[in-house]
Amino acid sequence: MDNLIIAGKTYSSRLLVGTGKYKDFSETRAAIEASGAEIITVAIRRTNIGQHADEPNLLDSVPPSKYSLLPNTAGCYTVDDAVRTLRLARELLDGHTLVKLEVLGDPRTLYPNIVETIKAAEILVKEGFDVMVYTSDDPIAARQLEEIGCVAIMPLASLIGSGMGILNPWNLQIIIDNASVPVLVDAGVGTASDAAIALELGCDGVLMNTAIAAAHNPVLMASAMRKAVEAGREAYLAGRMAKKMYTASPSSPVEGVIASARSQ
Repeated sequence: MDNLIIAGKTYSSRLLVGTGKYKDFSETRAAIEASGAEIITVAIRRTNIGQHADEPNLLDSVPPSKYSLLPNTAGCYTVDDAVRTLRLARELLDGHTLVKLEVLGDPRTLYPNIVETIKAAEILVKEGFDVMVYTSDDPIAARQLEEIGCVAIMPLASLIGSGMGILNPWNLQIIIDNASVPVLVDAGVGTASDAAIALELGCDGVLMNTAIAAAHNPVLMASAMRKAVEAGREAYLAGRMAKKMYTASPSSPVEGVIASARSQ
């Protein structure tokens, strides 16, 4: 398959996964390995990656030498909190600049606050961060975030953790058609078919956490998601047949078919 390129770096997997909600770091590691993901997102405000020396460190199970870490601002509701969190991540990870920005607007739905997101993105881009940004499926907001300099646009498919799948493929299609940076579905994926649909639409990738971690068998679901992303991308590249209504087109040719006795 073709590769995903973000901020000048090449990845063979188009599946990005999170590290939260697993029963322990051992299950986290097993699921990530089964997913084949190379970019792993980490909630800096909720996960220890060295800021708490007396607690288990995620990096012992998911080493930066093997994965590209994507620190995120999950749980941040203001520009200041988001910017401060990613500055901390850069210090903890020795100057790491690839980050995922999300500024939430509502604690119940976790819907993004686009005004605050744009403000935070402007600051972070000016400070040299490579910003992958979680946003709504508003094509205008997506365009503004790209113009600011974000390296990837990550519209939601549906609400974070909802598992509702892609509720508005038309808006996603507008964003995909007009973007010159990678577009990755972020939030709302519930099962493998949702991931496949996102890639079939032309999304460059998909990021998920709950869909895997909350499955009855997270490791098996991670494997399913890996296959779904690969299949969806291949289907997109192959180009699906045109949809037709009431237009018969036999799979097998009829020329040369021996006539039945009744038709002779």
